[in-house]
Amino acid sequence: MIDGIMVAGATGLVGRTMLRILEERNFPAKELIAVASERSAGTSIPFRGKEVTVTTAEKALERRPGIALFSAGKEVSRIWAPAFAQSGCRVIDNSSCWRMDAGVKLIVPEINGHLLGRNDLLIANPNCSTIQMVMALAPLHRKFRLKRIVASTYQSVTGSGQKGLEQLGAERLARVGEKQAPAAGSIYPCPIDLNVIPLIGDLTPDGYTAEEIKMKEETRKILDDPGIRVSATTVRVPVEGGHCVAVNAQFVQPFSMDEVFALLGSFPGLVLNDGPGRTGFAVPREAGGTDPVYVGRVRRDTSAENTLDLWTVADNLRKGAALNAVQIAERLLDL
Repeated sequence: MIDGIMVAGATGLVGRTMLRILEERNFPAKELIAVASERSAGTSIPFRGKEVTVTTAEKALERRPGIALFSAGKEVSRIWAPAFAQSGCRVIDNSSCWRMDAGVKLIVPEINGHLLGRNDLLIANPNCSTIQMVMALAPLHRKFRLKRIVASTYQSVTGSGQKGLEQLGAERLARVGEKQAPAAGSIYPCPIDLNVIPLIGDLTPDGYTAEEIKMKEETRKILDDPGIRVSATTVRVPVEGGHCVAVNAQFVQPFSMDEVFALLGSFPGLVLNDGPGRTGFAVPREAGGTDPVYVGRVRRDTSAENTLDLWTVADNLRKGAALNAVQIAERLLDL
């Protein structure tokens, strides 16, 4: 058991989910140190039947937590994650700040948790859509070796945080005449209700968005194969929670569908909705509040050699963020 675990961004959507999962899994820490902005400092949040006072990162550092979970944004992580790591605290960062740093491990415990060592003081948590996609592809890659991935995401508004939820809710109320419409573009470049937006993150010079680049680079790093070709289109959809990824994956080696179903059905953290003689799939409403990555619509792509199509669904706040971070923390305690 460690003396303290810190959650930075404790009042946000992911931070609150982290607290819930720490409680659910009875994480062995004597105290919680809840960190948020100066504006939230002094407020309280419930944890294990008690009220915990929210503090600042500066004051939390003085209390020297054993593990710190960061989900307060890239700039907060850039400044404070190294400071906590230098104090001897083990930091697990949910932002994009450190993911592609050559000296920082990017971890999905079921896939590459074995890489964690006692000397790792700063560990990166991958992007939400990347996590659920590589969870489905990792067991297949080990057997047949991935050659190329084409992915299309369907990402809920909770991927944008509390403001995304609020904008969708406000637009829906405005549509039925219960509230004034929010200012256009307050979070998204256009309305999200009754709409889909094929733009998540800033555009790069080659036409891909930052979110799409994350999926490409993080997939290669997690699977330890820089040769995998990846092309992604990331889309925001008017769903409150849960992300979906439609994946077309081409492999170097041939495969049988029986082999594919056996590998997916036995991989920890996956729930296979499909199988020989049946076609199944999950949807975000079913995945909400649950921990697995669901895989369905698994089928051979008859238009290309050694190629599969599949569909993944996961709760983006849980396995896509908070749960994965807590699982990393649990692995660190076992070292």
